[in-house]
Order: sequence, then structure tokens, then C-alpha cells
Amino acid sequence: MAADSVSDNAQQAARAAEGSRTFQLLARAGYATNGLLHIMIGAIAIGVARGAGAESADQSGALGQLARTPGGVFALWVAVFALAALGSWYLVQAFLEPAPDPKRKWAHRAVLIGKGAVFLFIAGTAFTFARGASSSSSESASDSTAMLLSIPGGVVLLVVAGLAVVVIGGVFVFRGASHGFTDSITVPRGPAGTLVVVLGTVGYIAEGIALAALGILFTVAAFTLDPEKATGMDGALKSLVALPFGMAILVLVGAGLIAYGVSCFARARLARL
Repeated sequence: MAADSVSDNAQQAARAAEGSRTFQLLARAGYATNGLLHIMIGAIAIGVARGAGAESADQSGALGQLARTPGGVFALWVAVFALAALGSWYLVQAFLEPAPDPKRKWAHRAVLIGKGAVFLFIAGTAFTFARGASSSSSESASDSTAMLLSIPGGVVLLVVAGLAVVVIGGVFVFRGASHGFTDSITVPRGPAGTLVVVLGTVGYIAEGIALAALGILFTVAAFTLDPEKATGMDGALKSLVALPFGMAILVLVGAGLIAYGVSCFARARLARL
């Protein structure tokens, strides 16, 4: 009985939070913040392709740039609260939003919890920069990989993680190509709706390619037992340069990430919360 009471109270609190106008506005601001970071990452990637980029093409590089702009510290604190709110929103939804297929309830919850964890992690990175410190996503990825490789079964876990990220990248590509992302937004009519769909399609495909490259790097790090291979999103994007026509591919992916960022701004307004 006591456990049921605690569960009921937790669910009531979650529903109260879900219905909070302030919580919803902060979550929408989280989408906009994520969009800004993707626009900056895309611009950095294009700069790298042109030989003019020295920043890391990932969240830490984008947050570092933001910290150096006028009013950057204030913007970083806004980013902390907005991203934390969006991450928390996904966690709340994991236990309140019914799964489209009841048989896949726990898989649906796992996806939402994963999204929430990602945004809370980015919020933590933003918090580091807001306090005046710095953080390197590439070094964090390498350090985490080294720690994982040092434990029994770590290689297998890293391979599984890498392949999982590749699959997630494939899901992004599929959602972009099939316009599946429109299921969670209210698409406006007319030219505005067409623009939202085009930006989302290009953006999701580009994000999927970047994630797939990231997953491949983790898998390579596992097979070579070299944690330095796992250099996060920055290394994943820069690894595209080694491909045939790599510079052009990186420019296209960078432009796609900018499109994804703009679509995130649209999602901030159109998301069904």
C-alpha cells in the first residue's frame, strides 16, 4: 500500500509539472537552445571544411563560442535552465505518455529517458561553461571510452554502444526521409509548412549521418582498443573529411545541421507539449 501511495503521489506530481505553463515554456526554450547549438556546430563544421575552423565541432565548441560573445554568460545560464527543463520534460513524458503500441511500452519509455538524459547532459556541460570553466566533449568521450575498455567485458559493451548509436543515426535518417518527425509537431499550412518539412527532412538526415559516424568511431575504438579513436561528435564530423569528396560532404552535413537547428526553432513553437 505504501509503495502504491508513493507511486500515485509521484504520478500526480509529474502530471502537475506537465500541466505547468512555465515548465512548458522552458521546455520549448530548450528546443530553441538545441537549435542554436546545432546552427553553431554546423557553422563550425563548414569552417573546418574550408580550413578556417579551429573550434571543436560539437556542443563544447558551440558553448565555448557562446561564452565569448557579449552577454554570453547570461545566454549560457538561460541554456542551462532551458535544456534542463527539456530533459526533465522527456523524463516526465516517459512515465505519463502512453506508448503507441502497448507491447512496446518499455521501449518507448527507454527512448524518452534516453532523450532526457542527453539534454540533461548538455545542460550540465552548459553549466560548466556558465561557471567560467571549460569542458571538452572529445576528451570526455575518450576518457569514458578508456574507462570502459579497462573493465571486463568493456569491449563488448563499447561495440554494443557504438552499434546502438549507428542505429539511432539510421532512425534519424529514416524519420527525416519519411517525414516521421511531423508526428510530434503541428505542421502549419501553406508555404510555412512546406519549409518546416523541408528543413526537418534535411536536418534529420544530416543529424543521422553525424550520429552514424559517431557510432562508427566508438566501434572502431572498441576493435582497436584505442580510446583516442572515440573523439565524440567533433571527431565524427572531422572524420568525414577522409572520405572521397570529404570536404564537400562535411560542408553538406554542416549545412544540414544548420537546417536541423532552424527546424528546432520551429519545433519550439510547433511541438505538441
